[in-house]
Amino acid sequence: MARTKKVKQAAKFRASAGLSVRRKWLEIDIPQRQKYVCKKCGKKVVKRVGTGIWECKSCGYKFAGGCYLPSTIATRIIEKEKVKVEQ
Repeated sequence: MARTKKVKQAAKFRASAGLSVRRKWLEIDIPQRQKYVCKKCGKKVVKRVGTGIWECKSCGYKFAGGCYLPSTIATRIIEKEKVKVEQ
């Protein structure tokens, strides 16, 4: 299957889906498939196992996160509040 410059791996939807839909799909798909840093061991090997389930391939640490990203906006806000309380 040929890849295009505009839509990369969304080219599998062909022209029938429309360019704007394929671009929106890419905004979700690319970050979802990236590797992220593990909170426990610090290595960049965390991958998505299932919907909202993330696993470190190095240390085996499994945790629940966002559907498409390991941490959600709400999680970041809570972590900032914890830091303020500790200080």
